[in-house]
Amino acid sequence: MRIGVVTWNARKVGGTETYLDRVLPGLQNAGHQVALLSQVDSPADRTRICVPKGSPLYCVSTAGPGQALDQLHKWRPQLIYLQGLDDSDLEARLSTIAPVVFFAHNYYGTCVDGSKLFSFPTAKPCERAFGLGCLLNFYPRRCGGLNPITMARAYCEKAARLRILRGYRAILTASEHMRREYLKHGFAESAVHRVPLPVYSSQDDGVSGYVSSDSPEANKNDHGRDEVPDYAHGAKSEDEWRLLFAGQMTRLKGGAVLLDAIPAVAAALGRPVQLIFAGEGPARAEWEARARVLEARNLNVRIEFAGWLDGGALDALANDVHLLVIPSLWPEPFGLVGPELGLKGIPAAAFAVGGIPEWLKDGINGYLASADPPAAHGLAEAIVRCLRDAREYTSLRKGAAQQARRFGLAGHISCLTEIFDSVAAKVADAR
Repeated sequence: MRIGVVTWNARKVGGTETYLDRVLPGLQNAGHQVALLSQVDSPADRTRICVPKGSPLYCVSTAGPGQALDQLHKWRPQLIYLQGLDDSDLEARLSTIAPVVFFAHNYYGTCVDGSKLFSFPTAKPCERAFGLGCLLNFYPRRCGGLNPITMARAYCEKAARLRILRGYRAILTASEHMRREYLKHGFAESAVHRVPLPVYSSQDDGVSGYVSSDSPEANKNDHGRDEVPDYAHGAKSEDEWRLLFAGQMTRLKGGAVLLDAIPAVAAALGRPVQLIFAGEGPARAEWEARARVLEARNLNVRIEFAGWLDGGALDALANDVHLLVIPSLWPEPFGLVGPELGLKGIPAAAFAVGGIPEWLKDGINGYLASADPPAAHGLAEAIVRCLRDAREYTSLRKGAAQQARRFGLAGHISCLTEIFDSVAAKVADAR
């Protein structure tokens, strides 16, 4: 099948681009032909998505929207696999080229500001469906800015996107949480599919199939042995616990709450704690300032900001940490970094938001903290539960690797192919 993959950026600036970097070669290896159309191709210092040799690459910001869409149309794709665009007008024109299948990496078309979060009086995930009632909550619950023009513009844009989505042949989600989000907005059960994201690290071949959680194979490694991979956890200091935050540094990612939790963690464990932030974002300066104050007041706490790391550098860093912490306040659609580092036998602590509870199981591969509300003391307790007992920590390491092995690229590609074939058959029947 000829598949035109459409996305916002051709550079690896986030999870969507990392996903495509794996999936494009996987689709080609499965016998499909692929082309990539991106809205932008920047910044130049970020690695470009891996486009298979011989596959065309079109860019709207370079060629202009009309010419870029015309180039894709002339390539004659049988199906458009859309990951999301900033330009709703451009998106609306895709259906004139080929049937569209959309992967919902976020709350696309179902939330005014995209966070699906009430920020006042405390942070709390929003469960309501998108509609006029969102405007009534916008100011009282701090769902966005304070500018009424911004509110009206954002609402109209999301309403337009939701209308466009209703014309797509299928919507894919990484979690059941996100699948329910679209069913809540009136989409048919048969049109919304849960397709777990593929998990991959540089130590893994990335081609193991998806294995259901109740399968015996979910409890074995690639060689059939029930154990943590040998590569999990290289030489680590036993003098301190090393915790890792990996992601964008924005308010919704909860770095400030994590910082507030660290002194209580160090006190409860009776051992120094080092917290490493890997990533970049607008909240970094604020978090760094808060970190310096915490270090000055707590001699048993060290905090390091490593900056943005590519996959290999993050993988190397992960060899020397004990626990991943995901303090996200907003309902993460999936939280891919957790299973990715789980492949290395690294447990996780996180707030129970969004799709995270679908892969993070209490006492199996880490612990969840209550998100009602998401508070520093709750997160600290979840972290301590992961680390306080050596025997349980070893069990969590094993569970992290086992849970992560449930997700593989081959199984993901197989699911995509089945859905694409079904869409193509329905289009052919309609014609």
